[in-house]
Amino acid sequence: MHNFKELKVWQLSRFLVKEVYELTSTFPASEKYGLISQIRRCVVSIPTNIAEGSGRNTDKDFSHFLNISLGSAYELETLLILSSDVNIISEEQLESLSPKISEIQKMTFGLIKTLRQGSYV
Repeated sequence: MHNFKELKVWQLSRFLVKEVYELTSTFPASEKYGLISQIRRCVVSIPTNIAEGSGRNTDKDFSHFLNISLGSAYELETLLILSSDVNIISEEQLESLSPKISEIQKMTFGLIKTLRQGSYV
């Protein structure tokens, strides 16, 4: 079992949730059940799947949840790009979040790779 609170990727993704919630609070009300809901669900999925996986009995199980978290990070990135495409967020706002998302993606992938090398191939 891993202590998710000590994982830097969990810590960074937790801060990302706050930033994304602040950003989506500026979206038009018409997106309440569209982009806002979808973006918030996937950003919350990143740290929660890391936490859930860390409590599993095996590194293989943990890796599975990290893969879900990684998928959510890519989904978040896509939704923010789409939000920029339809002029809901500015290019600057997208450029501010993109490196943070990319860092979380890289860290998650690295952790998955480490778990696979240590436990199973």
